[in-house]
Amino acid sequence: MEIIPVTIEKEIETSDDISQLIISSNEIHDGDIVIIAQKIISKQEGRIVDLSTVTPSLLSEGISSQYQKDPRIMELILSESKRIIRMKNGILIVETNDGVICANAGIDESNVKDGFATLLPLNSDVSAKIIRERIFNQTKKDVAVIISDTFGRPFRMGQTNCAIGVSGLSPILDYEGTKDTFGKILRVTAIAIADELSAASELVMGKTLKIPVAIVRNYSFQKGEHGTDELIRPEPEDLFR
Repeated sequence: MEIIPVTIEKEIETSDDISQLIISSNEIHDGDIVIIAQKIISKQEGRIVDLSTVTPSLLSEGISSQYQKDPRIMELILSESKRIIRMKNGILIVETNDGVICANAGIDESNVKDGFATLLPLNSDVSAKIIRERIFNQTKKDVAVIISDTFGRPFRMGQTNCAIGVSGLSPILDYEGTKDTFGKILRVTAIAIADELSAASELVMGKTLKIPVAIVRNYSFQKGEHGTDELIRPEPEDLFR
């Protein structure tokens, strides 16, 4: 398996075609998996907010005062969230309007001009599908596309990249019913390959290298049309909610 970095030097704007930028930077092969950092998707889709235009509510100001956060950022977090799951030490764990469980609704001020913040794409599965279809239309190469973002994890220090948008592959590799090396039947082993591919790709993408895309090649995967809904653990089974 190879993980090939794709350098994109330019600052992404709404007029850019990300699929064309990827195709121009690297040759695409049938069966490739294209991993794309959420940030450039958000920029291309215009999901950037000028903080000077944000008017905090009394609720946002109250929470911000308690946690010493920018009330404008707090207003964005609340507006991008279905519900707050946990709130402690200045961090809000929320369920976003798109159903993603993450810190601060994915609101981010890094790699964007001062005074601005980026929001997550409105629907990352749809964003991944659009790019996948455009790559096919331009190259006739059948690829899968994953949009990744950086998340923390319960009980673990550090962050890792996870899939927030998927198109063209089954995000879960389920071993249930198969046998292990001792002939025992596996019952609950399901590997989140979309998350593992995202995490592996971050090793070549980094945060400051202007490599917002990676191509995973020679990895055998099961094609599928399900999105990241398969990766979200149902609430009755989730011990952390």
